[in-house]
Amino acid sequence: MGQPATLKKISEQLNLSISTVSRALKNHPDISENTKRKVKELAALMEYEPNAYAVNLRTNKSKVFGLIVPAISNMFYDSFISAVEVEARKFGYSLMILQSGDDPLLEAENLKLCKLNRVDGIFISVAPDTLSTQLLSKYRESGIPVIFFDKVPDAINADTICMADEEAASLAAHTILKYKKKHVLALFGNADLSITKKRKQAFLNVIAQHGGKIKTSVHCCKNADEARLATAEALASRNRPDHVFCMSDELLIGAMKTILRAGLQIPQDISILAISNGFIPGLFYPEITYIETSGFELGKLAIKRMLENMESITAPKAIILPSRLVEGGSI
Repeated sequence: MGQPATLKKISEQLNLSISTVSRALKNHPDISENTKRKVKELAALMEYEPNAYAVNLRTNKSKVFGLIVPAISNMFYDSFISAVEVEARKFGYSLMILQSGDDPLLEAENLKLCKLNRVDGIFISVAPDTLSTQLLSKYRESGIPVIFFDKVPDAINADTICMADEEAASLAAHTILKYKKKHVLALFGNADLSITKKRKQAFLNVIAQHGGKIKTSVHCCKNADEARLATAEALASRNRPDHVFCMSDELLIGAMKTILRAGLQIPQDISILAISNGFIPGLFYPEITYIETSGFELGKLAIKRMLENMESITAPKAIILPSRLVEGGSI
């Protein structure tokens, strides 16, 4: 393989100064169109590529965003990442994707990696008991935009992009009331997360407003396995629930494992409703009715807000994506 093309080699071939060649490649108005054409044609022929590292040092921009999620395997975060990556690439940015595993210490280590790699901005869905809120506030103050999404810290003055969590949970409760269920097993996520608190409170408020006509058994589960065990315990009880509500796809997976192993027919023996990104409900028959929370749409809102901040950091915004009911055959 030959030596890579450089500005110096192009300038020597055309008998031009290096500065003239550089300005021609950047479409500088002081360079004639004829010179620009000659320089660009030779640059293409010689397969010249700018030294990205040198450009980044000169501009103090890495053209990389850090993106920290609890788990890439989660379909919601997978679709969120997809939307951010597609839009970021259009503007010349790449992503450095990191997983926290909902571990606050690992999350802090990931943020150190972001700083070491001089990222231009950070997207983060925080871990329970996060230790990084103050550090992220300092990043923003230093000019590094930070976008909190999905799982966001309580009482923070920052850009947040979230689903309409109260609306989604309220819509779920109203749907269950519509079908006149008698006993609901309601599975919520990690009790320490703001998203869990919001969804749980909104759900129970709607049930309470209707005079407590429905017996509601509430369990907070940190993962699918805990949801599986909570469902198994409920089904083994004398007063078995006739409906299961799952706050997320992960909890839906756990609940469905128990229901299917028990040989129960849906919706004849027990009905199901979930808040979901939409992929997991379609894997079952009948398909699970769900309140849609689109990771892809949330990702598009997040990258749009990030790019606004790249122009100039403005006052923080709290952006909410509305929810909607998607009918399946599980109720």
